[in-house]
Amino acid sequence: MRIDRPPTGPAAWQAAAAAATAAAALHIGPAGTWLPPVRRLLFPGLDGQGHPGHVALTFDDGPDRASTPRFLEALDGLGVRATFFLLGSALTEAPELGRELVARGHEVGLHGWDHRRPWWPGPVRELRELRRAVRAVTDVCGTRPRWYRPPYGILTGGRWAAAHRLGLRTVLWSAWGRDWTAGASAETIVRTVQRRLEGGATVLLHDSDRTSAPGSWRATLHALPALVQHCRRQGLTVGPLRDHGTDDTVRRLQ
Repeated sequence: MRIDRPPTGPAAWQAAAAAATAAAALHIGPAGTWLPPVRRLLFPGLDGQGHPGHVALTFDDGPDRASTPRFLEALDGLGVRATFFLLGSALTEAPELGRELVARGHEVGLHGWDHRRPWWPGPVRELRELRRAVRAVTDVCGTRPRWYRPPYGILTGGRWAAAHRLGLRTVLWSAWGRDWTAGASAETIVRTVQRRLEGGATVLLHDSDRTSAPGSWRATLHALPALVQHCRRQGLTVGPLRDHGTDDTVRRLQ
């Protein structure tokens, strides 16, 4: 009886190398959308482009008992609502803040279960952890998240597939403040945001220093009044992604 053995030699190595290359391309290919010119031109919804009279204000990496309550008070004082992209692991540490966000009229998005870089493909793990985070937000906050922003803004094939399967809409940002750095100040944050700030932009900031320079959230907090004032002087409304109209923008550009 003939027993077929797996191929060996150069041809087998070439086939294995080709398969590995294809898997790597599927994993890391979508991460090219991290480049602002790429997503601004080709993926306006992913870039967070919305109604030209509106600016979406978003915060990542919370909730955090040391800092998030300060942001809630500041936003109340400014009469602004925002979208908070929560980490599932952080939410389980401070569930009362998740409930408080919703009670104050803010929108809850998803930033994943934890804040790690996706060095290696792991589509099963990505789906499992994202589903776990969706369940945590839904159970704690009483509302199912609609939006997903991957940690570091790195959208891999596994993360994209997991978000799509769970019915989440992935969105990155149009402008950021680089507020996670040790040298950031309220002034540098405002200047950096203004470089890309225009009607329809989505602004990325952080309400926690969980993955940022220690205490960096204080500069962001102090920058908020100037940022909101600047938008209002331009005749722009500041609010959450739910009021931003990104779906309408995609339809207009199709």
